[in-house]
Amino acid sequence: MAVSYNRLWKLLIDRKMSKAELRRLTGISPNTMTKLNRNEEVALTVLSKICTALGADIGEVVEILPPDRSTDKQERADNG
Repeated sequence: MAVSYNRLWKLLIDRKMSKAELRRLTGISPNTMTKLNRNEEVALTVLSKICTALGADIGEVVEILPPDRSTDKQERADNG
């Protein structure tokens, strides 16, 4: 499963808020911010803190991307 936080970054731009301000407001760790920047999975509690702080719905923050078919084929070929 792939995730994208592009919606979060656009929301921050619309609200003229920096990533550092979001981190301070939510109390999330720098390591978690790094995961968000890399579009890696984070705990639902983190997403909940972000949604609560921004008054947003989870769909305004994160998007679940469909799996890449070519990556799936390559993984199956590598596994045997």
